[in-house]
Amino acid sequence: MYPYILRRLLLIVPTLFGIMVINFIVIQFVPGGPVEQMIAQLTGDDVAATARFGGGTTQEAGDTSQRPDIGSESTSRYRGAQGLPPDLILEIEQQFGLDKPAYERFIIMMGNYVRFDFGDSYFQDRSVAQLLIDKLPVSISLGLWTTLLVYLISIPLGVAKSVRDGSRFDVWTSGLVIFGNAVPGFLFAILLIILFAGGRYLDLFPLRGLFSTGWEDLHWYEQIKDYFWHLTLPLLSMVIGGFAGLTMLTKNSFLEEINKQYVITARAKGLTERRMLYGHVFRNAMLIVIAGFPSAFIGIFFTGSLLTEVIFSLDGIGLLGFEAALTRDYPVMFGTLFLFTLLGLVMGIISDVMYHLVDPRIDFETRET
Repeated sequence: MYPYILRRLLLIVPTLFGIMVINFIVIQFVPGGPVEQMIAQLTGDDVAATARFGGGTTQEAGDTSQRPDIGSESTSRYRGAQGLPPDLILEIEQQFGLDKPAYERFIIMMGNYVRFDFGDSYFQDRSVAQLLIDKLPVSISLGLWTTLLVYLISIPLGVAKSVRDGSRFDVWTSGLVIFGNAVPGFLFAILLIILFAGGRYLDLFPLRGLFSTGWEDLHWYEQIKDYFWHLTLPLLSMVIGGFAGLTMLTKNSFLEEINKQYVITARAKGLTERRMLYGHVFRNAMLIVIAGFPSAFIGIFFTGSLLTEVIFSLDGIGLLGFEAALTRDYPVMFGTLFLFTLLGLVMGIISDVMYHLVDPRIDFETRET
């Protein structure tokens, strides 16, 4: 197993490189960019920028009366740059490092990434590494606790439903599963706000951040209480949307194993249901559940938490990457891409290790030879 893990770790390097190459090439053909964003702000065309930063009113695209030198000739290759001095355009390109050829920029970027130097954000005047470190507590809190709760709820519930298939318990719990599948997490989040966060009825939970003001001055047990007080509603909204699919996957996996010949033989030999279920069926049935763990974790950690971060004003990595894509903040975009790709590859290795721990009969070394 150890040589296999070592090979998988070594494969992370070319895999990361390939993913970064593909995404870098795609970005070269995407319309717009940081220079266009800056030009739009200078000429007053950037509605998002003025709305976000409170920059007054936005002029219509056809209104050139109050723009600096609009109407004069310009050889700039950027749309909307007419009237801006070429020296200013060149200065903006140099500021973002876009005056160099694409291949040179990629080589410099990957050389920095080897040292885990992600550069500086174009628009936030901070290093990407510092931004990621600042946002990680929120994303880790949402991702880890949601994944843990989803698995702690779904696996026992799925097992119970499989051994009681067709019973009243199975029917009633299927109603919860249908509700979890039918209601999107963000819609349930809004409902929780209306009911419990001062939206209309009760005002029991906060709506912003992970900690209250003055959290550092609280005793350690009060800090823990305050932390989970802020996380209660976001976690509920994410768990309700994640437990349904895993519950049915667990139930169907166990039902398939329970109906196999070796289980019937074990029962005929007088094996108790508990020993048969957890000594034989559990090991085989859990393989498919474990296989989906990395993708489930990454989905919850990034895409699943994005809307939750927006609704509950939680400033995490999901929201950071989304805003970076909107503003074409390339260092932040590629920094978050690098982080999530690396995390996904590591989680894939962890998944294989868990395969082997659950069922030692699975030998990846033998399979490869």
